[in-house]
Amino acid sequence: MKYLSVARFSFLLFLATVCRAQQHSGTGLIHAHNDYVHPIPFLNAYYQEASSIEVDIFLHNGQLCVAHTEQEIDPKKTLAALYLTPLQEKIRFHGGKVYAKGKPLNLMIDLKTPGATTVPALVKVLQKYPTLTSCPSLTITLSGSVPEPTTWSSYPTYIHFDGRPAVHYTPEQLARISMMSDDFSQYTIWNGKGVILAKDRTKIEDVIQSVHARGKKFRFWATPDVVNAWITLGKLGVDYIGTDKVVDLNAFMKETPHVTYTNADVHSVAPAPVLPASTAVARNIIFLIGDGMGLAQQYAGYTANHGALNLFTMPVVGLSITTSADRYITDSAAGATAMASGKKTNNRAVGVDSLSRPIPSIIAPLRQHGFRTGVISTGDITDATPAAFYGHSADRASSEVIAADFLTSDIDVLIGAGSAHFLQRKDGRDLRGELQQKGYTVATDVRTLDTLRSSKFVVLDNTLGLSMKQGRGPLLATTLDKTLQTFSAGQSPFFIMAEGAQIDWGGHSNDIEYVVREMLNFDEAVGRAMQYVAKHPETLLVVTADHETGGLTLLDGDLKKGHIRGHFSTDDHTATPVMVFAYGAGASNFAGVYQNTELYKKMLKVLGIQP
Repeated sequence: MKYLSVARFSFLLFLATVCRAQQHSGTGLIHAHNDYVHPIPFLNAYYQEASSIEVDIFLHNGQLCVAHTEQEIDPKKTLAALYLTPLQEKIRFHGGKVYAKGKPLNLMIDLKTPGATTVPALVKVLQKYPTLTSCPSLTITLSGSVPEPTTWSSYPTYIHFDGRPAVHYTPEQLARISMMSDDFSQYTIWNGKGVILAKDRTKIEDVIQSVHARGKKFRFWATPDVVNAWITLGKLGVDYIGTDKVVDLNAFMKETPHVTYTNADVHSVAPAPVLPASTAVARNIIFLIGDGMGLAQQYAGYTANHGALNLFTMPVVGLSITTSADRYITDSAAGATAMASGKKTNNRAVGVDSLSRPIPSIIAPLRQHGFRTGVISTGDITDATPAAFYGHSADRASSEVIAADFLTSDIDVLIGAGSAHFLQRKDGRDLRGELQQKGYTVATDVRTLDTLRSSKFVVLDNTLGLSMKQGRGPLLATTLDKTLQTFSAGQSPFFIMAEGAQIDWGGHSNDIEYVVREMLNFDEAVGRAMQYVAKHPETLLVVTADHETGGLTLLDGDLKKGHIRGHFSTDDHTATPVMVFAYGAGASNFAGVYQNTELYKKMLKVLGIQP
């Protein structure tokens, strides 16, 4: 029942995290709707680099007043005062351009009084602003109660018009149209949630295509003003996306390059091999930690890998609560220490309790029972997660102290970056010599891994600290394979902890490509471990995370194309519980919802060792 319960919980969390999987996300241009209602008209939209700014005007007592309704007219709020004068100042400041980099602006003036009288008054006002009417990056577009198209040729050529898709225009009239708009409610009653009905979507696509065929940009008015609508409208090909949330939409568009990614490097995933009847006791454990890896990161990887992930073929699923001793949101130090030692501690603390007293990690009882042990990371090997398995410090930043602690750990294999903490220490201590005296082979080039014949070795190569974007390649899987090969050559049971460190770094950077590529690299290591378990069913594989990083949600995706769009709510950790996956001997012990400290106890239990 515990397994079913956590499965249902995971599914609900999945639904809350992943909005939907559709096609490649496009983006439109910002159209600041009803800009004048903001506390600072024009400048509010201008500083968000809106591509189009809309202002409603009334011809009132000979003045062009800005208002949405006649009852709201304030004689002091004129088109000239609120828009034309400040726009003129910006163009002069930027040497004849609206924006510093030459980006164009469409100033849409929506006529609320009849065009036959309002447009002549507007032309008269604009004659005082030659800086505007001669600016090549500014388009002045009239909408609303515009004059009849047959009269357009009588107005200055700097006056353009907002056309309607259903109207037939002569070539001369079409030349005066800068864009076309239509009422969204005439095509659908969609409220921005979920998806548009197929029949409505077809109508929308048809009108957009017809406008584009006439060589014009297109806008709907009265569209839902929410994230899902922005994504959908952009993908449909709408050029200008109308919004009253200019700041939010601009932030959404600016983050697009960092939160969208289409993966072309797909790795194969096979169903988990069916194992012989699982025993309650395991001989070996492979413990894989994806630092910062939440369910959203996993599903982003699944989507980018075209709907396949080794992790998702593992048959047993649990949920780990990650809160630390002193904080609701853990860091890697406290999170890893909880898993490594079975005790909650304070954030920043590695291998010590909440009173800063050293506590043994799982390595100690395993060594007492004759286990070979290894620790691997695609980051600094003295960083919090790997350090929790051999180091003891109240401050995770004490890298040289942690490196020296390794000498008393009796771990057989250590692989990671951060060589300076061992080999170029500020205190001048020569850890290479001390390691060699203890029987370790010390290598500083991971490319020599296959040449190592020793049963005890330390590989310190900063190449392991490169990201996948920087070209690290499959080193996590390669180093795991080497360690498994080394331990399998002997008769002793073994425990290996291997960390995919940089899923976390991608979350801190709010970079979805970084996250996905690290996630897929980690999943390849999961696949290698599963293959080993299939051949050695007395081995248990456990995969989890220390915490989630980035508050990642998935807003859009395409399983066929491997495309994903995410959004990060923070550049730090979150309190969201993390998934636990298990495969092999004793795997059923890892179903359920429990504190992260239980992982320590469960691993010892399946090995037949009393905590």
